[in-house]
Amino acid sequence: MAPGHVAYGLRAQYGLLVHPDTVLAWERGRAVPGEQELTALAGVLWCSPAELMAAASSLREHRMARGLTADELARHVGLSAQAYQRMEDEGRWRGTERQTAALAEVLGLGPRALITATGGDERLAELLRDAATTRWQAYVKPAVKMLPLPKRTVESALQRLHTEYHARMAATSSWGASAATGDEGRAYLDGITGHFWAATGA
Repeated sequence: MAPGHVAYGLRAQYGLLVHPDTVLAWERGRAVPGEQELTALAGVLWCSPAELMAAASSLREHRMARGLTADELARHVGLSAQAYQRMEDEGRWRGTERQTAALAEVLGLGPRALITATGGDERLAELLRDAATTRWQAYVKPAVKMLPLPKRTVESALQRLHTEYHARMAATSSWGASAATGDEGRAYLDGITGHFWAATGA
């Protein structure tokens, strides 16, 4: 379909007045359709909204990829539409464990995608750095609350992070170790979330 045909379909089927130049800008990545435009565009092109999007990362993108309105998703997870919309706009999820599990199920998100979509990447990294450098056992409960993973999996991963980090730091303090060896410990902490996901197999 030429951009003019798509623009005509948007107007005829959905009542959206979109210029063919705008359709061309969407195709070339110079502009992004809004939520209503994306849904209508998927309808005109006989595909799902997800097929028109790059890899989704935010809550809004995951919701749109599933073809859900904010009201529908709010209902599925047990929130008021206003409360859900506020969390989506702020990019910070504050739902209960039950609501988080429902969100992951409805949007088809694994643990890693869920943390990113709910704005928890930095909070998780901070928790993991603390677990690796101090007493890891104290961070099992907060991590389980944050992640839809079995407690045993989290325990095993946190213990591994702690062991690996301290092995690097022990090498730093041994006789004959160079001053640069401490960089290994810092580099390990910088990539702590990657090490965690590798340890969990997620």
